[in-house]
Amino acid sequence: MKYFIPKGTRDFSPIETYNRNFLIKTIKKCFKIFGFYPLETPSIENISTLNEKYGEEVEFLIFKILNSGNTLRKGILNFLKEIDKSNNIKTNIYNNQIVYRFLSNKALRYDLTVPFIRYIIMNKNRIFFPFKRYQIQPVWRSEKPQKGRFREFYQSDADIVSRSYSLWSEIELIKLCDYIFTKLNLSIIIYINHIYILKGIVELIGIKDNLWKDFIIILDKWNKIGENEVKKEMLNKGITLQSFNDIKYLIKRNESFQNKKKFFEKKFQYSNKGKIGLKEISFIYETLENISLYKTKLKWNISLARGINYYTGIIWEIIPNKQNNYNSIGGGGRYDKLINLFGMKNIYGTGISFGLDRIYLAMEKENLFKINKYNFFPSKIMFINFGDKESIYSYKLLDLLRKKGISTQLYPNVSNINKQFKYAYDNNIKFVIMIGENEIKNNKIKMKNTKNKIEVEYNNINDLINDII
Repeated sequence: MKYFIPKGTRDFSPIETYNRNFLIKTIKKCFKIFGFYPLETPSIENISTLNEKYGEEVEFLIFKILNSGNTLRKGILNFLKEIDKSNNIKTNIYNNQIVYRFLSNKALRYDLTVPFIRYIIMNKNRIFFPFKRYQIQPVWRSEKPQKGRFREFYQSDADIVSRSYSLWSEIELIKLCDYIFTKLNLSIIIYINHIYILKGIVELIGIKDNLWKDFIIILDKWNKIGENEVKKEMLNKGITLQSFNDIKYLIKRNESFQNKKKFFEKKFQYSNKGKIGLKEISFIYETLENISLYKTKLKWNISLARGINYYTGIIWEIIPNKQNNYNSIGGGGRYDKLINLFGMKNIYGTGISFGLDRIYLAMEKENLFKINKYNFFPSKIMFINFGDKESIYSYKLLDLLRKKGISTQLYPNVSNINKQFKYAYDNNIKFVIMIGENEIKNNKIKMKNTKNKIEVEYNNINDLINDII
């Protein structure tokens, strides 16, 4: 029988797990330095919490969980009764709300932001605002797997929720990005834009009201699929060739931020939304110029249009600087209206999300992990197992080594000594300690270096420790 794992999921080898843990540890440390609290939420959320919070395009990407036991049995019976009541059976079967009501009321979380906001609503009387939290947990998306896109993956989020509106939250999060990727030695570009600039452009080039969302969603693909494919999609949606040429002209203007700002100041004379967006992005850009970033490049990209049903202000996306493709490894933005959907007014939120798996792939591509298969090992020292008597004696020394912080193990069973040495070689264990009857009798410790084959005999464990540290 052949075994497979579900598409869009992966196993992680010991070395991959080690490197992932290094990533998580580094990112967590940076979050703490910036004053964020840790938070964890359940993998499962009620569908009523998730429903209508993400927008229509996400509804079919959420993994619903079928009810079980008596709840499912009763649900099926009630579902069939509901169908019998209706003359239009097909309509009832495909009515998602009816299906959810009877057969499923829970789902795996799609991201970490909505569970975070649900937590805020439930604990609003115990939270001190502004509330800064970080969260690193897996999420699930029922979408077609492809390179760099998985159905199960880890997200690493940091959010700032406040009772007052301040663009310093955006500044803090962009600085946080810069700090994290500097620590990881991964050079990045942060592309920024503003939802109101996009709406100002829609007004500027005369996109019809019923097409503006389609226009912005396709526009976001400019750097991912290219100009020609964007043109095809826009024309297929009924967007005019003139509108495409107008946006092409705006995107192709390769100038400094200040020159681009002056250009749009003239263009947005009669667009209030455009003016607001331009004012806010100017504050972000000019403030960060004064504060400075370590290794990060900041660029204004007017085609960036992430989360139009989600974000309400500044948006940004993170791309590895040295890699030719446009694979995002993170992004963020302001999502004030999302909190209002949960019924909590006058609360403002800004957040950032990193795709841990995409960061891993980007770092692997640039050979940034210090640990590789040639220097990765489960232990620094292994004791040969000669039998119960020798192993009991060895364990006293093994405990002393572990107390000193030296990774040590005993081969688990008595077997051919060559087989035990082969295990040490195969697992890159550098030192093998051999304590047999003669060593116990003479109070000696014999150790062999598996790399250079040199064998040394010690009178006590402290001399051995001094040699290997």
